[in-house]
Amino acid sequence: MVKLDIISDPICPWCYIGKAHLDRALEAAPDHPFTVEWHPFQLNPDMPEGGMDRREYLEHKFGGKEGAVRVYSQIAEAGEAAGLDIDFGAIKRTPNTINAHRLIHWSGLEGRQTATVSSLFKAYFKEGRDIGDTDVLLEIAEQVGLDRAMIARLMDSDADTDDIRARDANARAKGVNGVPTFIVANQHVLSGAQQPDLWGRAIDEIKAQLDAAEE
Repeated sequence: MVKLDIISDPICPWCYIGKAHLDRALEAAPDHPFTVEWHPFQLNPDMPEGGMDRREYLEHKFGGKEGAVRVYSQIAEAGEAAGLDIDFGAIKRTPNTINAHRLIHWSGLEGRQTATVSSLFKAYFKEGRDIGDTDVLLEIAEQVGLDRAMIARLMDSDADTDDIRARDANARAKGVNGVPTFIVANQHVLSGAQQPDLWGRAIDEIKAQLDAAEE
């Protein structure tokens, strides 16, 4: 198997789109060699704990309403092309994602990491839910088969918070300044929401290399 590390934030629309493209390629190649692991990156590491109004956040980030509309119209088109039904109008708040990243980390210990990431994307981009809210995160944890009571106890503590922040900082120190970022076999770095055909070619090349190594 070949490790595929994905650095991502569950409120990043390009991460959601990039996952959709990757999923399509993996579905087309069920014998793909990848073992996937998700890693934390906060688009807004200084976001207040309770998040902030999404419209206010976007207008501040993109220099006003017109800038936000221009950027997100492009994102909406890309999401539709990827086959995603994103409801940006349903999203009222931009959350702090530190606890979502903690949940992703804990779910990885139980072999449910990708299911958790998928559920977080769905909750935020399709249902407009606040994935910075503990109750929402506990519902997602339960949906993917985690022990809700155990996750609740962890959420009530600072468990792994420093570790998540350190891993985020480490990614930035290594040159990651945007997500999604994909690292193949700890050697090859792909940035951005790559198309399914690129992943298809990568899978074919890796499989050919693995087959040649076995001969």
